[in-house]
Amino acid sequence: MDSTPHGAAVTAAGFGVKGPRGWAFRNIGLNAAPGSLIVVQGPSGSGRTCLLLALTGRMKSAAGTAEVGGLPLPKKRAAVRSVTALAHVPGVAELDPALTVGEHLRERALLQGRFGGSLRALLRPRHERRAEARALVDAALTAAGLDLESLPKGIRTSVRDLERLEALRLSVALALIGGPRLLAVDDTDLKLSGDERARAWAMLRGLAEAGTTVLAVCSEPPQDGEGVVLVRTGGRREPDVPKDAPGDSPATTDAAVGTVGGNSGDSENPADSADAAAGKTSDDPTARKTGEDPANSQHDNQDRTEDEEGAADALAEAGRA
Repeated sequence: MDSTPHGAAVTAAGFGVKGPRGWAFRNIGLNAAPGSLIVVQGPSGSGRTCLLLALTGRMKSAAGTAEVGGLPLPKKRAAVRSVTALAHVPGVAELDPALTVGEHLRERALLQGRFGGSLRALLRPRHERRAEARALVDAALTAAGLDLESLPKGIRTSVRDLERLEALRLSVALALIGGPRLLAVDDTDLKLSGDERARAWAMLRGLAEAGTTVLAVCSEPPQDGEGVVLVRTGGRREPDVPKDAPGDSPATTDAAVGTVGGNSGDSENPADSADAAAGKTSDDPTARKTGEDPANSQHDNQDRTEDEEGAADALAEAGRA
């Protein structure tokens, strides 16, 4: 019996993607075992979607190293794409609001039957292929927690009539039909209420516990950070230090934009990080005296803008404006 875990291990060191006008993200490091829940947290424009696309082989990296399931990036991008799936990625893998839930499921099952299996599987009797497709769809819907009977018109419900959490579950179910080793979900908590957010994270955690590695992009990590591999994008860049400064070692201008920890408590408060990245200081007079030079603050703001532009350019090159 094959004891190899279904999920893909994900590792990265100094990983980065660069667009025409700057870095989308850089110096990302992580080490996640198969079946992990990897949470990418960061503000809009910090390169978090670019990181998702790069780790699934959809975007070419420009710095560092990374492996997904033992497949090196960017050398084995095609192989990485074959073992990963995207869900809820606007402009890349998104639902058509004009189609019904059933039409989406039938289309995805048809594509899986035509291109996701072997030639021998295509030669089997039609009733066997239909039964297998139904089994795949049912298993994916169960894993994503989408109950068709609870929808307004059942399987005939249009995507435009779905609640946001139901649309997220459908997108995840469609991705799971292909049996990916790594499932990547973008904008996980976008416009979800607190209760909906908790249910979404419970779904993704359940998928990870069942063996599939999950990479989820969000603005806020789950409250229960136990067992979560947290990666932050858009962190503060260290100020430049002259190489000949006495008593100081030279600082790199490519300071880490992303950090990784075991849970959400491993790093500083995101609001504090945002204030620091913008060069803000506290109202304490002592803090103002010892704060950064305004020129350095202006430099940090410029670097942050360049990173956001780089992320936008990299996404545009990948087919998403």
